Amino acid sequence: MVVGTAGAVSRIPIPAGSPYGLDNLPYGVFSTPGGGPRVGVRVGDTVLDLAATLGDEAFARPTLNDFLAQGREAWAKTRRRVRALVDGEPPAYAVLPLAAARMHRPFDVGDYVDFYCSEHHASNVGRLFRPGQEPLTPNWRHLPIGYHGRAGTVVVSGTEIRRPCGQRRGADGPVFGPSTQLDVEAELGFVVGSGSPLGSRVRTQDFDEHVFGVVLLNDWSARDIQAWEYVPLGPHLGKSFATSISAWVVPMAALASARVPTPAQGPKLPYLAMERPWGLDVQVRVEWNGVEVSRPPYRETYWSPAQMLAHLTVAGASTRPGDLFASGTISGPGSGERGSFLELTWGGAEPVDVGGRPSTFVEDGDEIVLSAAAPGPAGSRIGFGECRGRILPARPLEC
Repeated sequence: MVVGTAGAVSRIPIPAGSPYGLDNLPYGVFSTPGGGPRVGVRVGDTVLDLAATLGDEAFARPTLNDFLAQGREAWAKTRRRVRALVDGEPPAYAVLPLAAARMHRPFDVGDYVDFYCSEHHASNVGRLFRPGQEPLTPNWRHLPIGYHGRAGTVVVSGTEIRRPCGQRRGADGPVFGPSTQLDVEAELGFVVGSGSPLGSRVRTQDFDEHVFGVVLLNDWSARDIQAWEYVPLGPHLGKSFATSISAWVVPMAALASARVPTPAQGPKLPYLAMERPWGLDVQVRVEWNGVEVSRPPYRETYWSPAQMLAHLTVAGASTRPGDLFASGTISGPGSGERGSFLELTWGGAEPVDVGGRPSTFVEDGDEIVLSAAAPGPAGSRIGFGECRGRILPARPLEC
C-alpha cells in the first residue's frame, strides 16, 4: 500500500490466512514522521488511521484511554464502522504500511495487578521452592492469588530492559548486585475499559461490560532478588523494574470463538461462581534469541479472567479505563509448555539449548519474543502481534 493524496481511495490488501483480518482488528497507538501519536487499527500488514477516518477526537489522542472510557456500546459501534471501512475503499491517506509506523504503549496504565492463575505453574514453583511439601498453598484453589504491580514500569514491546540490581541471598547474609537469575513470565494481560466506582463490585457475569481487550505480557522477574524479599509480603523489587506488553490490543469481541471451558474447578465462594465457566484458547509461543523454547497454552489456566476481575473488586477496589490485570505465568502440563525459564530449566538444573548455548536464565544481550494466536470464526486465526524485549547490562554505578 502506498499512501495516497487527499481524495484518493484504495482497498486494503489482506494476505490470505493473515491473523489480522476482519475478524481481528486490534487497536494500537502509532506515529509517523509527519504526525504525532494517534489511534489505529491493524489490518493485514497495514495500519488504518482512525483519527483520519472516524471523526472522533478520542482517536486523535496519544492513548486509547478516552476510547476505552466510552464503553461497550461504543466499542461495538466502532468495530462495525471499522469493518465497513475495511470492506470498502477507505481514503488512501489514512492507510499506511505497518513498517512505516512507530508503535507506542497503547494505553496509560492506571493500576496493574498480576495474578497467579495457572495450577501447573504454581505447582511447579511449589515443588521447586518447597520440595517434599504440598506444592499448592492451602488457599490456592479458593481464590486467585495476586499482587499489586508497578504501573509506571509497564512498557511497550521493543523497549530494551536494563538488568536490575538488588539484594540477593549470600552465604553470610545479603549481597547487593545485578540479578543473576533474570527470568521471563509469559502471560496475557486484560485491559479495563469501563471502570467501576469505589465501594462497588464487578460480578463475573459483568466481565464483558468492563474489559475491552487483551495484550501479550511479559512480567520480567529477577528470581534471586524475589527469593530473598518475598516473605512475608510477596514480590517487590524482583518484579518492579519492567513489564513488557504488546503494542496491539485484541478486542474481546474478536475472541468469541476462542472461548473454551475452564479446567474443572473445586468448590468456590458464590462471588467467584460463573454462569458459564470460560477461559480462552490462546496458544502462546516463547522465543529465546530466535529459538522457540516453549508453547504455553492459556486454555489450561485454572482461574478465568472474569474470576480475576471479580476477586480484584470484591473488597470494593475501583477500576478505571486503562487498568491492567494479568494472568500470571501461563504453563501447561508438558515440559515444553512452561511459561517461565525457572520452570523450563527446573531452577537452572536442566539447561535448554539456545542456538548451541546451554542456557538457564536470561543473559545480557538476549532477546525474548512472545507471540500468540487464537481461533477465530470459520477457521480464521486471531493474532496478537509480538511482545519483544532485549536485556541490557546493569549500570555499573548502580551495582
